[in-house]
Amino acid sequence: MTRPSRLLAALLAGALAALALTAPATAAPTGIPSKATAQSWLSALTVATEGSSSGYSRDLFPHWITISGSCDTRETVLKRDGTSVVTSSSCAATSGRWYSPYDGATWTAASDVDIDHVVPLSEAWRSGASSWTTAKRQSFANDLTRPQLIAVTDNVNQSKGDQDPSTWQPSLSSYRCTYAKMWVAVKHYWALKLQSAEKSALQTMLNTCSS
Repeated sequence: MTRPSRLLAALLAGALAALALTAPATAAPTGIPSKATAQSWLSALTVATEGSSSGYSRDLFPHWITISGSCDTRETVLKRDGTSVVTSSSCAATSGRWYSPYDGATWTAASDVDIDHVVPLSEAWRSGASSWTTAKRQSFANDLTRPQLIAVTDNVNQSKGDQDPSTWQPSLSSYRCTYAKMWVAVKHYWALKLQSAEKSALQTMLNTCSS
């Protein structure tokens, strides 16, 4: 390789390395529908007054469960949603990068990242899950097939709590379309009800979607 060729190769490698450090992770939950599908599902959901929180406990939604080998649901999502994730023999993430689409922040320590239940467990309880079996609630709390679990900034997840879209939406407005589609997909699959204000907020977010 000639000197100019080596120099060009080195510059290209440096540019690619810089891009890898600055670009957000592209991993995302599976099952995010198109705008048209989400609209159809939203229209089909049952609108009803929210149920009571009486009797609710996170323990009634067992998580995190083992997914593969020594890896549980949290560790599986951390690997899926992160970039350059390195794990220990016990599957704990020891290094990596995580981009939080709710607020646009990037983290390099897994301890700064929570796995958010897009439709919170308490919200699901009030929307119909109170009548489910514990086994079904476990499936819901560890659902990797629908867009129900996503790695986000820990204090953002904590500030969201059990709120629905009528009172909480991602601060990164460009992600609200995706968030609405995810929320609708989860509620549709699990046949959960929604409130009138919740439906209106979801419709407003869906209206921002281009596809």
